[in-house]
Amino acid sequence: MPIAEIAVWSAMLGGLCTLAALALADLFQGHSIGSLRNLLFVSITGASCVVMTGLPEVFFPDLPERLMMVLKAGLGPAAGAMGLYYVGTWLGGAREDGRVHRLTAVGGALLVSATVILVVLASQIEPDNFRELLVATAVVNMVPVLLALAAALRAARLGDPLARWMVVAIGCLAVTTIGHYLRGLDVPGLGVGAWLFTAVITLVFFLMASVLGLLRNRHNREIARLSRLSNSTDPATGLSTGSALIADVEHALWRAARLDCEAAVLCLYVSNLYELADSAGPSAEHQILSTVAARIRRAAGFRCVVGLYHPRCFVVVLTMDPHQPPVRATAARMALTVSNPLTVFDEQRKRQPFRPRIGLGVVTVDPASATPTDVINEAERQALAMASTAPRDGEQGVETEPARLR
Repeated sequence: MPIAEIAVWSAMLGGLCTLAALALADLFQGHSIGSLRNLLFVSITGASCVVMTGLPEVFFPDLPERLMMVLKAGLGPAAGAMGLYYVGTWLGGAREDGRVHRLTAVGGALLVSATVILVVLASQIEPDNFRELLVATAVVNMVPVLLALAAALRAARLGDPLARWMVVAIGCLAVTTIGHYLRGLDVPGLGVGAWLFTAVITLVFFLMASVLGLLRNRHNREIARLSRLSNSTDPATGLSTGSALIADVEHALWRAARLDCEAAVLCLYVSNLYELADSAGPSAEHQILSTVAARIRRAAGFRCVVGLYHPRCFVVVLTMDPHQPPVRATAARMALTVSNPLTVFDEQRKRQPFRPRIGLGVVTVDPASATPTDVINEAERQALAMASTAPRDGEQGVETEPARLR
């Protein structure tokens, strides 16, 4: 094998190892069956591609010829069967489309049977006749590609937003499969340029398939998280509410008392939350709530308790010590951050500007003797008073003072 071709296949191998490492990291992070499928797919399908390049024989010349024959005949169809089944699962399985599920499940079972037959033949056939068996393997391996392409096209036609990109990825897989079997059959007339193109398309396919798998896994995890939300968690923001919020505030006050620190409870009241309900539709409220919650969380920091007392009123608990800025300055900065303009999308995906009008209430308490509900109610009363007197257009009326010169 020429040095240039060794370099091409080695670079492809490095890219595949990198993608496998990323899939392994996602498995450790997510601990989901989808992450495990992604890792197995990249590992087994990538191994079938590497075996067809002839690179293992170059690096390890003493490998048994019979072993390489079995791997070249079995890895590709096995990877195809697994990939076809995973495509059906990725597209939603039987709950989304029974026809696609049957297509991928039955096709995967038939390919497993074909894999067993090809492996048995490769273990018994004479090496001189292996080329004909490899041609049959290439034909078998194109079957899952075509079935997966048909399933992805049907899903894209039925409205799956990611399926159209899966169609592109499977198109790259078809080119990858043809290129690697041409290399395995050692077809004359093809040089380093053809192998470079094959290696690039291979990496593009694996990259697209991995990204699509990660996106679908993340979406499924988010759906599972939302399905586990209780009545104590707001679905739009993920913030605690109700009794869970009271418990969180009580725990924050107890911690402040144990550390001998003062505490302040802030209420930020969004007085015009429902202003766009008629023009932008019911989704405007959730968009505003999620954006405001993210801004408050970013301004307050991850150590502070942030919750939703009711849809218009956010609660923040700040612990004060000598090393932190004054609570009034922190509250004013938070209110100004939240009151910055944002964009809301209506049902026709048109942009509508929105500027939250914020009322701010701040109550400094002794955490050892404070009652959470009384403190929150007082802070909410102050926020409502500010919201009712603040001008409808312009600044929020938050009192601030400049920092002292040092």
